[in-house]
Amino acid sequence: MGIKIKNSLFATYRSLISNDMSDMNYNHLRYFWAVAHDGNLTRTAAKLNLSQSALSVQIRKLEDRLGHALFERRGRQLHLTEAGRITLDYADTIFDAGKDLLGTLSQQGRPRQVLRVGALATLSRNFQIEFLRPLLGQADVELVLRSGTLVELLQGLETLSLDVVLTNRAPAHDAMSSFVTQPISDQTVSLIGTPKRLAGNASLAMLLSENPVIVPTEDSPVRAGFDRLCTRLDVSPTLAAEVDDMAMMRLLAREDIGLAVLPPIAVKNELSNGMLVEANHQLGLTESFHAVTIARKFPNPLLGTLLHNDH
Repeated sequence: MGIKIKNSLFATYRSLISNDMSDMNYNHLRYFWAVAHDGNLTRTAAKLNLSQSALSVQIRKLEDRLGHALFERRGRQLHLTEAGRITLDYADTIFDAGKDLLGTLSQQGRPRQVLRVGALATLSRNFQIEFLRPLLGQADVELVLRSGTLVELLQGLETLSLDVVLTNRAPAHDAMSSFVTQPISDQTVSLIGTPKRLAGNASLAMLLSENPVIVPTEDSPVRAGFDRLCTRLDVSPTLAAEVDDMAMMRLLAREDIGLAVLPPIAVKNELSNGMLVEANHQLGLTESFHAVTIARKFPNPLLGTLLHNDH
């Protein structure tokens, strides 16, 4: 019997959604919701400034519309029927969503507590953690993290399934673009390797001539700057690997296949424990990191904590 009641009710709710919205009187639902939570018809009627008979009529109209009794009397007390419990679940969801909607659109009350972040799949994980650190560990904040190509992530922004995209490759901007790109960090790029490779006082030119080098791929601004540096030093380094993924560059440097051209933040842990070290030479190169958003009338308020934080 219980299964039949549930199935019938769900069918009723589906029909309410598919038919004209006027079929459902939400005032009736709110009156039911108030009585269900209070458990006393007389007391609820007084709170709502209605007569008990008027409130009973409103609830009976909802029962007629749904085709099921929502309460049963046991002495002086009202108890929810099985159909009433199901209806109360729906009513709680509907009215809670209404509160959230008002709070979000008025920028008041409880802010949105879910932040959806997209990051270029090749981006430094350490950088991502540092960017998100102000929100990490907050009990009332949920982070949804996704990675992908820049094209995929920008599509996520356009469909509003992402709030922000982290990248070291800013999207092209033109008159038709709706993306907003904000620089969030410029990280110095260093020559990084094992202590054994970087022992001694060799010049930068010697280091690049005598060691294989792990470099970013040719479409990277850092790679272009590194190639200009080599031209200026008149060296032609042996390339151990050309990599578009900072995590892979970090692993290759740890495996000691060569010196890596990387921002230190990508190997923060290895530098701390001494597994890798920085060369005592300035390359004069930086890696720029960007947060890309899209113009919204109601931006996610959690973004303000991150974008205005000093990284």
